[in-house]
Amino acid sequence: MFKKTRTVSQFLKPQKDDEGDPKEVVVCKRCKKEVLRQNYAKNLFVCPLCGHCSRVSAYDRIAMTCDEGSFRELDRKLRSGNPLKFKGYPEKLENLRSATGLQEAVVTGVGKIGGHPAAVGVMDSHFLMASMGSVVGEKLARLFEYAAKKKLPVVLFTASGGARMHEGIYSLMQMAKVSAAVGRHSQEGLLYVTVLTDPTTGGVTASFAMQGDIILAEPRATIGFAGRRVIEGTIGEKLPSGFQSAEFLCEHGFVDRIVPRPEMRETLQKILAIHSK
Repeated sequence: MFKKTRTVSQFLKPQKDDEGDPKEVVVCKRCKKEVLRQNYAKNLFVCPLCGHCSRVSAYDRIAMTCDEGSFRELDRKLRSGNPLKFKGYPEKLENLRSATGLQEAVVTGVGKIGGHPAAVGVMDSHFLMASMGSVVGEKLARLFEYAAKKKLPVVLFTASGGARMHEGIYSLMQMAKVSAAVGRHSQEGLLYVTVLTDPTTGGVTASFAMQGDIILAEPRATIGFAGRRVIEGTIGEKLPSGFQSAEFLCEHGFVDRIVPRPEMRETLQKILAIHSK
């Protein structure tokens, strides 16, 4: 219980010089240039040279988004079982819990954004690629049910590699369960905002990620259902370059707006302010 939660700054390991001492720089995965760690952190882990958004932990995302000290986590103790007796799955989960400080691939709770109360969910790709298992679905369904009861808008940051193969059909069932909860929340006349981050794919894209009343995305985020080779093999055609990028989807009407990470909090604050009025 006294373990320090691991954050994105711990995932971005410093480079080492010729003598083996850590440098105070990180190397951008996109432009491959060195950036001062201090500047990188101040810019919310976005490369100041090329604008590449690094993947961040759920708790870092919450800190970037919610008013300081306002977030209260819900259902933290929910943990996945092993319904299919999948070999090595329990050990993998325990290793990930120890490495990330997370119990599961999504963190849910309530907080304030610019003084506006909201139910907030953040999927974390550091935990089994934020795959959608039964606990991920249960926590999200409970978040929407709680928000409907308390008359709160929902802001959900999505990131996922899709359904969790270790749980088979139990994983796929979460698509319908969460979508039904989203529907009940919508029937109460409440706002649902999704923020698509890199990557948002598979069953998450095919269900609750694209059900938002307002759909935002971070720049260059990968968003899609199946992979390029699977789609091209199915339809027998070549797909355009970048067809699963946030920019391509925004151009074709699947995303309402692409918002740079440093502007995300202010954008959400404005949306919630309009909704509250």
